Amino acid sequence: MSLTLVGIVGIVSLLVILFFLGMPVGFSMALVGFLGFSHVINLNAGMNMSGSVFWSVCSKYGLTVIPLFIFMGQIAFYSGVNQRLYRAAHAWTGHIRGGLAMATVMACSAFAAICGSNTATAATMSTVALPEMRKYGYSTILSTGAIACGSTLGVVIPPSVVLIIIGLATEQSIARLFYGGIGAGIVLTLLLTATVSFVCYLRPQWGPVTDKPSLKARIASLSGAGEMLLLFGLVMAGLWAGVFTPSEAGAAGAFFALVIAVLGKTLSWDNFKKAILDTLRISCMVIMLIAGAMIFGRFLAVTRIPFDLASGVAALELPSWAIMGTICLIYILGGAIMDALALLLITIPIFFPLALQMGYDPVWFAVTITVVTTLGAVTPPVGATTYVVAGVAGDIPLKDVFKGVALFLPAYTLTILLLILFPALVTFLPGFLG
Repeated sequence: MSLTLVGIVGIVSLLVILFFLGMPVGFSMALVGFLGFSHVINLNAGMNMSGSVFWSVCSKYGLTVIPLFIFMGQIAFYSGVNQRLYRAAHAWTGHIRGGLAMATVMACSAFAAICGSNTATAATMSTVALPEMRKYGYSTILSTGAIACGSTLGVVIPPSVVLIIIGLATEQSIARLFYGGIGAGIVLTLLLTATVSFVCYLRPQWGPVTDKPSLKARIASLSGAGEMLLLFGLVMAGLWAGVFTPSEAGAAGAFFALVIAVLGKTLSWDNFKKAILDTLRISCMVIMLIAGAMIFGRFLAVTRIPFDLASGVAALELPSWAIMGTICLIYILGGAIMDALALLLITIPIFFPLALQMGYDPVWFAVTITVVTTLGAVTPPVGATTYVVAGVAGDIPLKDVFKGVALFLPAYTLTILLLILFPALVTFLPGFLG
């Protein structure tokens, strides 16, 4: 059996296990990746690879941002910050159809800008936003789709772990990549928000409206948003001032959340213990997803499917725009079957020099393919943020979450087209700020 055929069998097996046997996605990817890797190399190699992946994931300092930011979100949840925040959001946007879902996308954007992690944003915002949208009668399809897709902004809006790794791999200025990511992130955020408005125009019952409160009542409701705004402000200010790194920002955010809850006397001892237990449960689920995706990515790498696809495109005698379109298509398809970061690390050495040879700006290329690969975070079978949202929600079927995600896919497509047609959306800030 050829390596390519082995890889295809592995992908089909993963889909069968996920959708017919119902095994959790992290375990499914780890199992198929381990068995496939062992078949291609040998059993000892498969065991060593799996062990090293779990060790690297569980011991990697950078991943401490996930449980820390999840803990921050849990503290905010159990101290009632989310209820007060969404009460204020409802006062200002409740009279707009789909207003709370729009506010959720914007909140995901702000939170993603702080932590730079898709999965951490998905886990935290699922905990904070889902209960409130349910309370106000929002469709679970719309609400889970808004959270899952809004969470992908974490790899586009700085600080982005993906952009940092691309910068290191291509020897580019990480600061310039961050500046480029700001423009792309704003475009994607606005289009995701516009999608909510359009969906609610077609299906008004999915985003109920309420009576518009008086101006006095809306101003009074802002006091409920003050705690979360203060928390975000402290973390953002410390992060951008260089007081702490993105990983340390997770610890700082958790500490600030505790201080605010204690000073406000809004967190009981029982709720504090619940916050710790939920943080452990969600963190274990997220880390297992990451480890499973990495093992599955290692298996696909040894089958050479991503490498063969990339090499085939490089050999095509086509115009530069056609080759760029083919590259984007490969990243969309590749991101749907393997971890986006693994895909980038495998293909960047081939596609980046090709993009430079065709005259594309290096910052534009790096940011654009980052946006393209965000599709992999919400599309099956490796759509990690989608599974995180479904896992945190618990009682919402996975198919409903994917239905919600499908509503926002045109926004990603339009964002990619706009970045291709108007490169200045990415290159303006890096050029202006030097």
